[in-house]
Amino acid sequence: MKKGLIAIVAVLVIIGILAASVFGSYNSLVALDEKVNNQWANVESKLQRRYDLIPNLVESVKGAMAQEKEVFTAIADARSKMAGAQTTDEKVEASNQLESAIGRLLVVVENYPELRSNANVTALMDELAGTENRISTERDRYNEAVSQYNATIRKFPKNILAGMFGFEQRSYFEATEGAETAPQVKFN
Repeated sequence: MKKGLIAIVAVLVIIGILAASVFGSYNSLVALDEKVNNQWANVESKLQRRYDLIPNLVESVKGAMAQEKEVFTAIADARSKMAGAQTTDEKVEASNQLESAIGRLLVVVENYPELRSNANVTALMDELAGTENRISTERDRYNEAVSQYNATIRKFPKNILAGMFGFEQRSYFEATEGAETAPQVKFN
């Protein structure tokens, strides 16, 4: 009788240890998933700041730069696309288009000394530069969170648990093709 009781206790201890391991692994996957979601929310917050700031920048510069309609049209189009983006991938694509258009505008402003001396334009350009730096930082943090999450759900034995509970790999925030090339501004 004593041997049977010891065997039952041993089996219960082993089951308890396995259950605790599964619960701990599941909870760590949930925590990593939430970290990725939180980082994406931080990226979106900074993208929203940029989205809200752009109309002020454009209106401040527009009057002095009527000849640069192409740049303003690109910014307006990209901003509209950003407003309509629903998925993470659509938001990334729209953000990259907006970033490209803003880059062209920054080059234009740098080439117009009278605009650089305008206090409103200078203040808005500083705000925009600060916003772009914040976005870059949050993108990097998001990609770090995605990297940690993706690596965890692919490693054994958590990959089994991740598959059972539907944890799927997340997409990185990547630059668009051609982002490594500086924008070209041509004066006619």
